[in-house]
Amino acid sequence: MKRIGLLSDTHGLWDDRFEEYFRDCDEIWHAGDIGSMELAERFESIKPFRAVHGNIDDFRLRAAFPEKLRFDMEGVDVLMTHIGGYPGRYNPRVMKILTTAPPKIFICGHSHILKVIYDKRYGFLSVNPGAAGKHGFHTTRTIMRLSFDSGRITDAEVIELKDEQRS
Repeated sequence: MKRIGLLSDTHGLWDDRFEEYFRDCDEIWHAGDIGSMELAERFESIKPFRAVHGNIDDFRLRAAFPEKLRFDMEGVDVLMTHIGGYPGRYNPRVMKILTTAPPKIFICGHSHILKVIYDKRYGFLSVNPGAAGKHGFHTTRTIMRLSFDSGRITDAEVIELKDEQRS
């Protein structure tokens, strides 16, 4: 079994709670808009780190992290990109992959809106962990933890990062 810390749209913000909440995770995955190479390196210093670049990420992050990432986690086919959409409204850049070779879990960011939806039409779990940073219109910052075991996603947990004062 592998436990994964999942987040997106940090926009360069480090929160000490990331380390606390991801302490028992085997890896950290970031679904884009990391915001700075320094932030990516900080994540890499605490856990194995997989990420895709987002639309606000600079040339260094784009060189270090791909637009799309597809891999196997404990027998689960994972596809991750930043701009992906959700069931019924997928981005055209990923639509062909999702319809011809669907993963078991599709992870994206960009909207800053937490969504976990099973796509019955294509047979996969669509996940957007929301936004972990403070930049944007969202009012609640969120991260997630997922567990993978023997070809199954066995657990999905949403964590709200409440702030005393929003900037």
